[in-house]
Amino acid sequence: MSGVNEIRSTFLDYFARNGHEVVPSAPLVPRNDPTLMFTNAGMVPFKNVFTGAEKRPYVRATSSQKCVRAGGKHNDLDNVGYTARHHTFFEMLGNFSFGDYFKENAIELAWNLVTKEFGLPENKLLVTVYSEDDEAHSLWRKIGLPDSKIIRIPTSDNFWMMGDTGPCGPCSEIFYDHGPHIPGGPPGSPDEDGDRFIEIWNLVFMQFDQVAPGERLNLPRPSIDTGMGLERISAVLQGTHDNYATDMMRALIMAVANLTGVDPDGPQGVSHRVIADHLRACSFLIADGVLPSNEGRGYVLRRIMRRAMRHGQLLGAREPLMWRLFPALKREMGEAFPELGRAEALITETLRLEEVRFRRTLERGLAILEDETRDLREGDRLSGETAFTLYDTYGFPLDLTQDALRARGVGVDTEAFDSAMQRQRELARANWSGSGEAATDRVWFGIRERVGATEFLGYDTEQAEGSVVALVRDGAEIDVARAGETVQAVFNQTPFYGESGGQVGDEGVASGAGFRARITGATKKLGDLFVHDVTVEEGELRIGQAAELQVDHDRRRAIRANHSATHLLHEALRLVLGDHVAQKGSLVTPERLRFDISHPKPITPEELAKISDIANDVIVQNSPVVTRLMAVDEAIESGARALFGEKYGDEVRVVSMGRTLDGANHDFSVELCGGTHVERTGDIGLVTVVAEGGVAAGVRRIEALTGASARRHLAGESARLRDLAALLKTPVDEAAGRLESLLDEKRKLERDLADARKKLAMGGGSGDGEAVREVNGVKYFARAVAGVEMKDLKGLVDDAKKKVGSGVVALVSVADDGKAAIVVGVTPDLVARFDAVTLVRAGSAALGGKGGGGRPDMAQAGGPDGAAADAALKAVESVIAA
Repeated sequence: MSGVNEIRSTFLDYFARNGHEVVPSAPLVPRNDPTLMFTNAGMVPFKNVFTGAEKRPYVRATSSQKCVRAGGKHNDLDNVGYTARHHTFFEMLGNFSFGDYFKENAIELAWNLVTKEFGLPENKLLVTVYSEDDEAHSLWRKIGLPDSKIIRIPTSDNFWMMGDTGPCGPCSEIFYDHGPHIPGGPPGSPDEDGDRFIEIWNLVFMQFDQVAPGERLNLPRPSIDTGMGLERISAVLQGTHDNYATDMMRALIMAVANLTGVDPDGPQGVSHRVIADHLRACSFLIADGVLPSNEGRGYVLRRIMRRAMRHGQLLGAREPLMWRLFPALKREMGEAFPELGRAEALITETLRLEEVRFRRTLERGLAILEDETRDLREGDRLSGETAFTLYDTYGFPLDLTQDALRARGVGVDTEAFDSAMQRQRELARANWSGSGEAATDRVWFGIRERVGATEFLGYDTEQAEGSVVALVRDGAEIDVARAGETVQAVFNQTPFYGESGGQVGDEGVASGAGFRARITGATKKLGDLFVHDVTVEEGELRIGQAAELQVDHDRRRAIRANHSATHLLHEALRLVLGDHVAQKGSLVTPERLRFDISHPKPITPEELAKISDIANDVIVQNSPVVTRLMAVDEAIESGARALFGEKYGDEVRVVSMGRTLDGANHDFSVELCGGTHVERTGDIGLVTVVAEGGVAAGVRRIEALTGASARRHLAGESARLRDLAALLKTPVDEAAGRLESLLDEKRKLERDLADARKKLAMGGGSGDGEAVREVNGVKYFARAVAGVEMKDLKGLVDDAKKKVGSGVVALVSVADDGKAAIVVGVTPDLVARFDAVTLVRAGSAALGGKGGGGRPDMAQAGGPDGAAADAALKAVESVIAA
């Protein structure tokens, strides 16, 4: 056994055989501890199990946990590359007992592993125990170690505490002696910091609860937490005291050497080591959802990336280097950590993009730095104002300035730099003004300035802990929200998506010590401050309080499916309707998706069916949905589609899904998008378009359903079709023909009925004499009829005018609902004496109507009172008689 991968497997297999659950590594972004920037120890994912806040289906566990120490108090960044054992990224092997076995079993399991499984000679090992832990001392004696190999340590180095209060207990560490040829002394000695005696395993016996300073209680269920650095134990097993000489690190270093042509063991060996270490940290952080930015975790990632890239340039790399090293990392670690394969596109694009941007920054900044520091000597300090100008104007980070000056022994006046930074913030605050919504945002501006951007974890998880950093009610900050109150809350990190890009915000629950609250929505203020609408249901929510944030899973799942379906439909619409189609706005909710497109005419049912077929063909591919980070111009040039109304920064998330259906091996849909999406197209289930219509000139609106909603809709449509077929007394597949036949028959009957009503209106063939009388010397044809429509009524008036030859015709038709219509016609020879408009208005007034219109020879009107039909005819007659 010699390879790092084999050592990892041996450790996990050993504890699996001894009843431990092998637990995959948790992400580097802690989901259960908002106080940590990164997961920095193997026990972090189990923190809530140890405190009793979380239950697992097992009481023994083992893992190889990814860890990063490059930010906050656990920051080894500046030492990496210069020492044998410092890393930004490392793996922590561990075994854990949650109230199951305790000290005796832990010691026995550890000793058997290192001496039998790993085969380390016992004479090369010694252990430490906490000075007051007589039990642990006795147990090591029982194992067979002499007193000379058991060292009592009285300091906190051998007593572990989770915090000022909470679970704690003594430790016992196992050390390996590399031999007298390596400088250094045993633990507890004045020379303990040397490299001869190396700690390879720390066993934590969690047996107390620190309830207050000076007050400890025995835990009812003592537990075990151990940590063994994989890199460190691998060095021991491979016969070296240098972690960078192990097979895995050496493989990465040789990949750097092969690409740069620089001897890895020569004067520039530090640069090789820095790049090999930082490649791991950068790749795993990106795989776990961290992207480079100017704040928080993203800033730490950017520092690590740029430090490695700077050393790449020192090695003479003329082109971006880091992304070309990723295949070597994937070969070494991809089998143990499949997330490297899943996120390969995102990792390589992000590394390449950052290095392209950084090279421009570096070239410009180094030239200015050279001019500003030409006269400085060793021991001098660059002015803070100059360092700030480099940062603020040219994007040259402070730590990069310090690193560039380090070899010359020149420092930076960081106090003056901080003062310049503070003045800039105060100026920005003073310049912030506005009215209406802008004025309301002033409270958010102050919060954003004080607490920084919210770390959004929702691309990778729906559950995480966050710390309350701000509470706002009625536009003002408050310190506490009580049961029954609704406030807006900001957490330092959140899995809740803030409404943007047409996608609605998430909903869910926040809970913690003494409180429970409902989150009814989330929005983004000032671009990256996530504001949660919170109604406190129980207890009190306070500033600084830790909260377990749980997104409504079913709601988020439906939103993801609808958002991804929007992308597929958008591309399908372009394929069917043409390249002129562009999205003009969208709304993605859990219930449905809606988006508007540019298109000059209605979309036919045949076109809609083809669009749906294309989208569903891509869905059933069940291909992965891939996200990459790219420069916005480069993304658009590569074919990614930008959406209407969206604002994009210099770097964008590019979401690709599906493969083209024409046989070409290309992505089906590629869009710039910051929303949440399914992991695979098959997760959408299916999509069906339920509505299409116009909303503006040249803009059509599409509405669609996915997944269960689509299935329910289609099932409902099918049920309605079966009901219709049953009513028609015909099989479903013959229902359309049967209905068409009935409609034809109905239209024929309606024509026959209309003809019959016309005949009846004109006297039913019995002559028109009864309807014609002479009034004021002219013939007046007047009749009330039933059920004749206005268009037919006008035709009847024309017919009557021809029959009377010279005269006035008035017909009133009474509808089934009791309303009436009246039409009056005047023959051409009488229009000089009688105006049809005047006559029809008199009839309309009798029907309870107002007005009427038309020409002098033909006018129409209506009224609500069909019972006054005869009165209307009399009213017309009265005008003629006048």
